[in-house]
Amino acid sequence: MRTRSLLGVVALAACIGLVLTSIAVARGVASTRVTIKGPNGDFHGKIFSSRGKCLGGRTVKVYKLRGNGYDPAHDKQIASDTSERDGDHGDWSVGNTGAKKGTYYALAKRSEGCKRGFSKTLTL
Repeated sequence: MRTRSLLGVVALAACIGLVLTSIAVARGVASTRVTIKGPNGDFHGKIFSSRGKCLGGRTVKVYKLRGNGYDPAHDKQIASDTSERDGDHGDWSVGNTGAKKGTYYALAKRSEGCKRGFSKTLTL
């Protein structure tokens, strides 16, 4: 009986340790906010984050929305760029894609210490 109680306490302590470790790791990842603009398919925008290293060198992809929500695995990728840090934000621009009609969004891919970020949608 005493062995079972001891095993239960050890198992509980291990679970609590895993939860606390997960929380500490999650706190180490900075959020990312992305904007998109694009008159006539000339898509560009900015990246914002509290962590400076999350602003430059980020891969940003532009997708054409095919369904009701963000789904990079199934939405059509239009173009991509790597952001450059400019002070307190990052800049990205894919140039003129020729895209005319549709709903588009930008995705800054996750990088070390930085969460991925989606823009709001842009309808042309």
